[in-house]
Amino acid sequence: MIDNTSGIKGKVLVTVFEENGNIKRFAPKWWQKLFGLSGSLMQVTNHNIVTNEGDALIADLMQETPERTKVDNANGVIGVGTGFSVENKTVDALVTQTGSDEQLDPTYPKTQGDWTAANDHVIEYRATFEAGDLDDTGINEALLGNGTDTLAYAQITPAVDVASTDTLQVDWALTFLGS
Repeated sequence: MIDNTSGIKGKVLVTVFEENGNIKRFAPKWWQKLFGLSGSLMQVTNHNIVTNEGDALIADLMQETPERTKVDNANGVIGVGTGFSVENKTVDALVTQTGSDEQLDPTYPKTQGDWTAANDHVIEYRATFEAGDLDDTGINEALLGNGTDTLAYAQITPAVDVASTDTLQVDWALTFLGS
């Protein structure tokens, strides 16, 4: 019997930059205050789930004539919100969106490595919410999609706070695994 371990794994890196370009810090915990230390950097990495819609989008791409819109530079978006409740395959939207979906940055999506390189099966996506795009506390969910369909969904934990002068960068990597 063949053990099939194929699938898609995803990782989301969320970074909040202050207006001066430095990575913002979380408020120090009590023990950090006790020793005069700063809070940790507001840069968090989490895993994601490829949704049922995401599975269908990927299968659609394999058809002779795809029917759905690709998550590409012209149509790909990342959205964020404050209403995370559960991460499962049926998620098709943010629970409580904050701000508007952000178009993917120029040159994204792209493979992490060149063809035949060790990381040629990793697709990277990036969206940058510039200063003024967001002004909210407790951002704890993210979505990658095409504006209609949800490819992947992730919890952001710990949640991040983005002031109107801050920039939020969301880097998403999907790794396609064979058996």
